[in-house]
Amino acid sequence: MQVYGYGAISANDTLKPVVFDRKEVRAGEIGFKVIYCGVCHSDVHQVNDDWGNSVYPCVPGHEIIGRVTSIGEGVTKFKQGDLIGVGCMVNSCQQCEECKSDMEQYCTGPKGATLTYNGPTVPDGSNTYGGYSTHMVVREEFAITIPDGMEPEYAGPILCAGVTTYSPMKHWNLQKGQTLGVAGIGGLGHMAVQLGKALGAKVIAFTGHESKRDEILKLGADEVVVTGDENAMQEKAMSIDLLINTIPYPFDLSIFIPLMKKNSSLVMVGNFIEIPKFVPADLVFNRIEVAGSLIGGVKETQEVMNLCAKHGIRPQIEVIGMDRINDVFTKLRGDTTDHAFRHVIDMESLHTEVAGGEPDAESIEQPTRGEVVGA
Repeated sequence: MQVYGYGAISANDTLKPVVFDRKEVRAGEIGFKVIYCGVCHSDVHQVNDDWGNSVYPCVPGHEIIGRVTSIGEGVTKFKQGDLIGVGCMVNSCQQCEECKSDMEQYCTGPKGATLTYNGPTVPDGSNTYGGYSTHMVVREEFAITIPDGMEPEYAGPILCAGVTTYSPMKHWNLQKGQTLGVAGIGGLGHMAVQLGKALGAKVIAFTGHESKRDEILKLGADEVVVTGDENAMQEKAMSIDLLINTIPYPFDLSIFIPLMKKNSSLVMVGNFIEIPKFVPADLVFNRIEVAGSLIGGVKETQEVMNLCAKHGIRPQIEVIGMDRINDVFTKLRGDTTDHAFRHVIDMESLHTEVAGGEPDAESIEQPTRGEVVGA
């Protein structure tokens, strides 16, 4: 099946039209037309090769909403015309202890989880291409049902930003009445604020931008603290039970440690690069845990989608056409105070571009490893 998309041919490249082949659906798989796709900061990191694991060509996109167009033999959960979502994974071994415990993101099978784009977890020359494209293929087990009442343009960011912040709340057992700290109020952080409130926590938001205060309060935060205000930070000393740090680049961890109560957890979900040096004394004397958390499993993703539908939680989005994608990437590469916390591509703009006459697209090689779906 010939598919059009937007991708980067090399590191730090601009995204440009590309054309490639996807395999037709096989047993247990679903084919679908992409109708919306969120833009995640991880897309920028992968195009830039900031994490040193990018596989090119790179067609990003893992906050994907689509309509089912075809189903493979044995598919029982979905039918043609259904609205579905696909997050950061399209397959895993489904046999290891982690997969059987609904933690497919930590799959320890021979090839690990199959990521929606940028290939398997250990790239070997094969590749997968993501949601900045006209059509996708996914294993039935990795498709998310979009509940009635959830508008499709809002659903995509929940599949990444939503579950990435919900999963640590579940794992570290955030309780009603506890205090949740959220550091970095962007695509992930603004979802964490809303989800924490829905779970009954007091939420304190930490941001580097005073200009975001009113917007963050509208999201439901009980308090907003600007990290550059030393007095305000000192006032919150030993007040946080769980802090989810969504900052996507190296940051000064030491300013957050004094905020933590005894036996508390500081969880990083955005920074994969490094942690600058800090003195660990407070960790030792107050038994503070510094940990990390990676997206979430399929079960948690469905849970958070249902929770958002039930409580009216929606990401703050700006819907864009595909022709604006490079402008958005430029904005995300900078230190922006833009209050549009998530951009969502209306993929009809790409379908229209294709229907209006085949775009001047670069042909990229079809991935070759047969067992990789979505490729």
